[in-house]
Amino acid sequence: MNLLAGSLSRRLSLVFAALLLACCGASIWLQMQASGRHEQEVTQRLSRGLAAHIAENSTLMERDGLNQAAVHDLFDKLMAVNPSVEVYLLGLDGRIQAQAAPPGHLKRDRVDLAPVRRLLEGAPLPIVGDDPRSGGARKVFSAAPLTIDGREVGYVYVVLSGEERDALLADAAASNVLRTTLVSVALVALLGLIAGLAAFHLITRPLRELTGAVRKFESEGMAALPDAAPAFERASRGGDEIATLAQAFTQMTQRIAEQWRELTRQDQQRRELFANISHDLRTPLTSLHGYLETLLVKADMLDLAERRRYLEIALAQSRKVSRLSQELFELARLEYGVVKPEKEHFALADLVQDVFQKFELSAEARQQRLVADIAPSLPAVTADLGMIERVLTNLLDNAIRHTPAGGEIVVQLRPDEAGVRVEISDTGPGIPSELRTALFTRPMFSSAGGRSGGLGLLIVQRILQLHGSDIRLLPRPEKGAVFSFLLT
Repeated sequence: MNLLAGSLSRRLSLVFAALLLACCGASIWLQMQASGRHEQEVTQRLSRGLAAHIAENSTLMERDGLNQAAVHDLFDKLMAVNPSVEVYLLGLDGRIQAQAAPPGHLKRDRVDLAPVRRLLEGAPLPIVGDDPRSGGARKVFSAAPLTIDGREVGYVYVVLSGEERDALLADAAASNVLRTTLVSVALVALLGLIAGLAAFHLITRPLRELTGAVRKFESEGMAALPDAAPAFERASRGGDEIATLAQAFTQMTQRIAEQWRELTRQDQQRRELFANISHDLRTPLTSLHGYLETLLVKADMLDLAERRRYLEIALAQSRKVSRLSQELFELARLEYGVVKPEKEHFALADLVQDVFQKFELSAEARQQRLVADIAPSLPAVTADLGMIERVLTNLLDNAIRHTPAGGEIVVQLRPDEAGVRVEISDTGPGIPSELRTALFTRPMFSSAGGRSGGLGLLIVQRILQLHGSDIRLLPRPEKGAVFSFLLT
């Protein structure tokens, strides 16, 4: 089983516990090492002159060698007074000349004299040397030269921590000191672990709340956003990484909510578009079908004038269907980004005059006046010439179709801080109030006596959006409609 599996809090707790135990173990080892070195230094300082005091006994050495009786007598007295020390007499080459070890305890017959010389030269303590009764252990010692008639003949070498002392220390450590140390360290580790786990619990609480909110959002979807918002808000308080993460999740959920609402709105508009287009197509198609069927069934019964009238009505309905299908195709191209504006510099006043020429005959036939109110010294604009012509054409076509005979359509061009402001007004019945709010977002069709948005205004809106502009319907107290947009 993987111990690091599970929640973040559990993994942090396990890692913290492991680090705490490792630190406690390292602390015990360092304390024992420091305590041992301190004890060695104190012991060596207190007993530093012991070997010199022994060496002052002139009876240990005679001209022909060791005084065996004096040596054994000295060893017996020292072992009786202080059994923790072990005394050795060394030759000038470090070889052991005399000792009092029990049979079989001596593991070395020679002692390295380098530590002895360092001690005699006054090097910093503690200094450890070879222990003759151990194959590899090194212990603190006291040393002094042995002289006869002013001539060095060897050294007194005193191991200050002998076998008996080591045994007693081991028993004491096993029975008391080590147990006390382990208990105290365990108590400190337990308190540290409890404090650390409490701290982790407090630190990771915002993260747990954030995780719960995200999981609820994942399982319940958009319906969970109102319930998840307070958790995101609480977790985002402060300036740590968890707060940054919560803020990022908050922004993400808000963006998702906005996109969801936009998708819902677009889906609703698409449904309405299909319904309106179906309705708008069904009427002329039904009429076209009816008149063509009448011509087919009653062709021999109708005179030439009636047949011509029927054909003209069918042709008009056919043009209406063709115009609507063409607008639908154009709108689809704009919606899906197929059409990209190819911008160029041109004079907007010249374009207005060109568009006016297209509608002069139809305006005259309806006894309408087209007025171009153009301010002098207008700056040039940067836009797609064909697209802007389409915008003006759609707006003028709507104005002409919905303005009664004798009415007036005015195109006004005025300089603006950012470019040229265009306003197109008419003296028609105006836009019904029920169509104003969604006039540029979805096609709407009113009754025969009113004004409709249709697809033309949608096309105008998409074209201007591609140019970084927008179209507005200005409020007007009298009859008629005023459309305004800006070109730069």
